[in-house]
Amino acid sequence: MTRSAEAAFLLGASALASFGVAMANLAGGGGVDAQVALTFLVFLIAFGSLHLALRQWAPRASFYLLPLVAIITAVGLTMIYRLDPDRAGLQRWWLLIAAALAVGLLFAVRSTGLEPLRRYRYLLLLGSLVLLLLPLLPTDWSIPLRGKTVNGSRLWVEFIAGPIGIQFQPGEIAKLLLVVFLASYLAERHTVLASGTRTIGRLRLVEPRQLVPVLVAWTASFGVLVYQRDLGASLLLFAVFLTLLYMATGRAAYPIIGTGMFFVGAFFAWQAFSHVERRVIAWLRPFSDFDGAGYQIAQGLFAMGSGSLAGSGVGLGRPELIPFAQTDFLFAAIGEELGLAGAVVVLCAFALLTAVGFGIALRSRDLFRKLLAAGLTFVLGLQTFLIIGGVVRVLPLTGITLPFMSYGGSSLVSNMVLIAVLARLSHEEPT
Repeated sequence: MTRSAEAAFLLGASALASFGVAMANLAGGGGVDAQVALTFLVFLIAFGSLHLALRQWAPRASFYLLPLVAIITAVGLTMIYRLDPDRAGLQRWWLLIAAALAVGLLFAVRSTGLEPLRRYRYLLLLGSLVLLLLPLLPTDWSIPLRGKTVNGSRLWVEFIAGPIGIQFQPGEIAKLLLVVFLASYLAERHTVLASGTRTIGRLRLVEPRQLVPVLVAWTASFGVLVYQRDLGASLLLFAVFLTLLYMATGRAAYPIIGTGMFFVGAFFAWQAFSHVERRVIAWLRPFSDFDGAGYQIAQGLFAMGSGSLAGSGVGLGRPELIPFAQTDFLFAAIGEELGLAGAVVVLCAFALLTAVGFGIALRSRDLFRKLLAAGLTFVLGLQTFLIIGGVVRVLPLTGITLPFMSYGGSSLVSNMVLIAVLARLSHEEPT
């Protein structure tokens, strides 16, 4: 594959997004209007600028990242537009912002590479903790930046300047900074960490003082997320922490002990938080409380069941009956209107994207870059598994968004930056 082929795929993804918008319009009794052309133009600008940035500043980057992301984003925007055209309009703006930030990152590291991320890991750790604490700002003070509670979780920050109001989740960027910190610290200390100086039975553990910075980072971020009742992000962070620790040391003791800690923490969360208990009950018995906690899951199952093999067609189903379909249950809407075939295509695209990310990690010669690529890819893959698993009732719902597809500017921005970092890592493979 070449850059020219990549450009052709990106052009096709732009056409796919505009075609989906046109289909939604026709199903609703409308026609091919300015929204179709605007969608095509936004996709062309966003992914075209990223393509040109890779040509200029990362010419050896993987050819497969952008086309897969563009196709996934096109399907997601089509379904968001079908459910709520106004939110789709906002999502288009967020796509342009996300692409601009990703291009800016590629420009910033064009000469130095990603080595500064390794050197300034403690500043990045401090930045991530500050971002996690931002939603705890007062909601009623005169400063334009304020915390905000949505659906019982204190995850949002609202910036108000006159008639302009922007809401975002700083935790989406914070998790990327935490992965960078963990990758940098573990790469530097991997020899000591892998040697193991304490034993518990047959399990060899590292000297505890070697893990103090990592444990402080994990405890602080994990504690803040639990306080904010963002248990989905807490689970994601905990899994990334254990995975990178295992990758850096090769010691099975860490995932074994971590799994036990997870079950203890899950039981505590079930006992301490009422909304966690409701989600577990809705997962196990959604139809026993159909009008209450199980309504969202039950409607999602009905939607996917009615989609059959080929789906009802874009705009011809009833996914609007699912609460929060644009964010939590977009995959159920895809299953209804695009059928099993469309759902499998989406799953395959995510699987291929994850495989490309882990391939970058395997080919990287430097341990820091190897851990960073693996950690970022694991974040992307696990996030996808958690939300889709919740929709199809393999797991309880966690409230995590589906990368590149669900409505939400914060998630789109952070995941586009993640792809830019992976692209730069793949560019630096030969060196």
